[in-house]
This record gives sequence, C-alpha cells and structure tokens, in this order.
Amino acid sequence: MMIRVGQGFDVHRFRAGRPLYLGGYEVPSAVGLDGHSDADVVLHAVTDAVLGAVGEGDIGLHFPPSDPRWRDADSTVFLRHALELAARKDLALSNCDVTVVGERPKINPHRDAIRDALAEALAIPSDCVNVKATTTEGLGWTGRGEGLACLAIVLMTCRETE
Repeated sequence: MMIRVGQGFDVHRFRAGRPLYLGGYEVPSAVGLDGHSDADVVLHAVTDAVLGAVGEGDIGLHFPPSDPRWRDADSTVFLRHALELAARKDLALSNCDVTVVGERPKINPHRDAIRDALAEALAIPSDCVNVKATTTEGLGWTGRGEGLACLAIVLMTCRETE
C-alpha cells in the first residue's frame, strides 16, 4: 500500500443574512459566511486537502469564483468532484481531521453533527473523521470575530501498480 497526505486551508468572513454551513451541516447562527458558493469553510478546506493528495491543484482551479455556475453552490459538489478525481487514480480516503479556527460560534455543541455530515459527504465512517476547534485568544481577525478559518488534513491510500 502507498499513502498520500493532503492538507487544506480556507477562510471566509462573516456576513449577515446567510446560513452558516460547516462540513455540510447548517449551524444555527445569526450570521453565515461570505463567499461565491455557500462558503462552507470546512468543505472547502477538505476539498483542497483531497485535491492536494491527488495532485490536482486547488478548489479555485476547478471551481473559479468568477464562474457564475458556482454562485451559492452547495460545497458538497466540490468535494464530490475531488473524490471522483481521487477514485480515478485508485485513491481511497482513509481519514480526515479538521480544525475550525474562530471565536464564534462555539463548535462543541455541534461537533457530532458536523462530523457526521462531513463523514457522509466523504462516504467514510464517522469514526474516521475528527472535528475540533480552537480560538486565537482574541488575536487577529478571527479573534475579533470577523470570520472563520479551517485547516484540514486527509490520508488517502492507493495500491502500487507494477
């Protein structure tokens, strides 16, 4: 077996009047995230991690924000595309770990729901997905509550061919 690791990072500022999606789960919130698509910072980071492991660039290469087709798009579309590229290269996702960075909303009350929605989108068992959160102790733009960031890492396996 051969392994590949991919990492992803994404950031979106808060915007009133939008739903807040994290990992495909709608978190009850007075504000959502601003972006061309649904701005799901978790799915965007995970998509970039999968694309990185596959060696296929980044989310902006496949789904440019300048393309009106992706306005308000469900970010699971992006993730499915990345997973299809992986499957074409005989790569299978083994596990995923994400860290949401921000002061609000509190992730812990929604952690299991976010993990389960993300696991469903990734088509892997929930125990192969980890969701955690941290703050920046009031420092920087996340500390001021201006938005959220997410870091993701994935492990993918493939069979060596000779």
